[in-house]
Amino acid sequence: MMFWNTMGFFGWTMMIVFWVVVVGLMVWAVRSTASTRRESDPIDILERRFALGEMDGDEYEKRRRTLESQR
Repeated sequence: MMFWNTMGFFGWTMMIVFWVVVVGLMVWAVRSTASTRRESDPIDILERRFALGEMDGDEYEKRRRTLESQR
């Protein structure tokens, strides 16, 4: 209880805000690097688009063969 009196309400509030900001920045950094890494490979992008139904099976196979022949 003594610690509460020395730090006060404002101090506790600022400490909580600080840690929320730190954790939020860490989550944002991890998510932004993960999404960049995931979409860097053209085959991954193609697979994601096919999974979302943006193209049919024939178009997917044609584009996949084209991408693999360029490697």
